[in-house]
Amino acid sequence: MASHKYHVGQSVTFTNFVRYAAAPGEYEIIQLLPFEGGEYQYRIKSKDEKYERCAGEDRLRLREASPVGG
Repeated sequence: MASHKYHVGQSVTFTNFVRYAAAPGEYEIIQLLPFEGGEYQYRIKSKDEKYERCAGEDRLRLREASPVGG
């Protein structure tokens, strides 16, 4: 059986498919949610927003580590 692709504490980028603005940049996986709507769901949080969001796995991408020193 398949499982969640991402884990609590990982940094991801979030692609927003709806008309409401979302903060750009890094989000942290806060909680793994159940399989719903054909995919695994996640609770995510941006340091630039006061609230958490729920997002399906298809909206998330693992954030690449920045090279040390720039």
